[in-house]
Amino acid sequence: MVDAASYSPPVDDYTFLFGEAFGLDVVARATGGELTAEDAAEVIAGAGDFAASVLAPLQTVGDRIGARLEDGQVRLPEGFAEAYRAFVEAGWVTAEAPVSAGGDGLPGAIRAGLGEIWNGSNAAFALCWLLTAGQIHALDAAASDEIRETYLTKLVSGEWTGTMNLTEPDAGTDLGAIRTTATQREDGGWGIRGQKIFITWGDHDVAENIVHLVLARTPGAPEGARGLSLFVAPKFLVNSDGSLGKRNAITTVSIEHKLGIHGSPTCVLSYEDATGYLVGEVGGGLAGMFVMMNSARAGMGFQATGIADRAYQQAAAYASERVQGAVLGRDGRAPIAEHPDVRRLLLSMSSKIFAMRALGVYAADLLDRAESDPSELKLAEFFVPILKGWTTEDAVQLTSDAIQVYGGMGYIEETGAAQHYRDIRITPIYEGTTAIQSNDLVGRKVLRDGGATAEELFTRIEGTIAQLRGVEGPDAARNADRLERALAAARRATADLLGFADSPRDAFAVSVPYLLLLGTLAGSWMHALTVAAVLAHENRGPADAERLTSAEFYGTHHLPRVHALAETVAAGEIA
Repeated sequence: MVDAASYSPPVDDYTFLFGEAFGLDVVARATGGELTAEDAAEVIAGAGDFAASVLAPLQTVGDRIGARLEDGQVRLPEGFAEAYRAFVEAGWVTAEAPVSAGGDGLPGAIRAGLGEIWNGSNAAFALCWLLTAGQIHALDAAASDEIRETYLTKLVSGEWTGTMNLTEPDAGTDLGAIRTTATQREDGGWGIRGQKIFITWGDHDVAENIVHLVLARTPGAPEGARGLSLFVAPKFLVNSDGSLGKRNAITTVSIEHKLGIHGSPTCVLSYEDATGYLVGEVGGGLAGMFVMMNSARAGMGFQATGIADRAYQQAAAYASERVQGAVLGRDGRAPIAEHPDVRRLLLSMSSKIFAMRALGVYAADLLDRAESDPSELKLAEFFVPILKGWTTEDAVQLTSDAIQVYGGMGYIEETGAAQHYRDIRITPIYEGTTAIQSNDLVGRKVLRDGGATAEELFTRIEGTIAQLRGVEGPDAARNADRLERALAAARRATADLLGFADSPRDAFAVSVPYLLLLGTLAGSWMHALTVAAVLAHENRGPADAERLTSAEFYGTHHLPRVHALAETVAAGEIA
């Protein structure tokens, strides 16, 4: 039977994406030549070795044993604390943190690869770092010098971990309904009262302290989101000399019993006049928290890619070993991977995972470029909801397809196939549901600017089509033709969406289909860029042939979805 604990990092794909797929060395561009694609590939390989040997074996353990609450303290399964210490000692936390926060500042393209690897090997474990990374970015953007010195330095070193505290029993998506309060004390601190739910890694025993980033309402603040402020509240209070003092008045009421990611403790926290400290300005909480939320939303794209790839790896391994029934066109007893429909499923998974992986690198690099080139900012932000929404929605289907490859064995927990399906089901929900992402995309990023940013994306895709038109051969022509037809459908859908400007219910009723349309189109664009890079090779090897096959499959099986979704967008709301 296939080993459910095994994991193979996609080093070759990332080597290609860093150095070739986009027509240049994106890592060298991002670092001014300090690092190259070759250096980045070594980083990915090192992370892959660590993930495969340390994190992947704990994935099943985390699922089957899970987090538990004992005497007010959350305990993780044996091995998690040791793995976290090894993760910190290997320098992975500091490596990914921005230079402005005291980290090494690895570029976004590399962080995208690392995000996939951490999640592919152990998504429950990876959530701890994902939330900490988001808090590092938020504090780096808004915190005072004192908070930076006391808390940010410990987060960047990995000694402490961070959380995001938004949701309450009566305030989920509607953050304006938050009722947790913060009252200023004479010593300059704040007393926080209220209850927060669904707090990922809200309590655990793998690090010595936890820093909670909390949205709360101050006395006299206006109703709604404008009345929210942001606070840090540590699990253990910090003495003036930096040592840890008594436990803060934050009680872990319970941990949620979830469908999946059982190794990730999701907590209900009660703030009982807990001590907190203001981050930024009073009333500026939502802006500060959005820094963390956007970091987490991009991270969800990498998580979805990672879990889907782990599911694919196990399904492909099983299909290559399992012999069942006569196989058309094959002599003797061939493995089920040779059945036409099983091969279809495997190609469907691998071609879409590559598109998701490539888009993750492209979007992360674009976000990096936007920091120094404001002209790239709108398109960089345009991709955040697409990366989060499209990858997570489609990854759920991919993990379901992995179970289908196994047949009945996939429905049995011992094979490990079902865990990926259970783990990934939350990804289209948390950090903003797919509808939240699509409403942002349509409302703030399409209707608001009259489709200008969408047209910028379409123009860039046109450039790739023109590049393929300049290459002789059927591979280039077929990919260019298909992408051109899909691009025309996307333009029509965008025009239809803009036509709903005076009837917003029509626009928002089809916002999710529009997001999925753009994600599917962007995935094909990633494959088209790959085809152009591969066809430029004088001598092509097996990997090149596989990339061309993957692009051909995506173009014939996935890209046609754009045309169907365009019809859906044109219809608006069906009353």
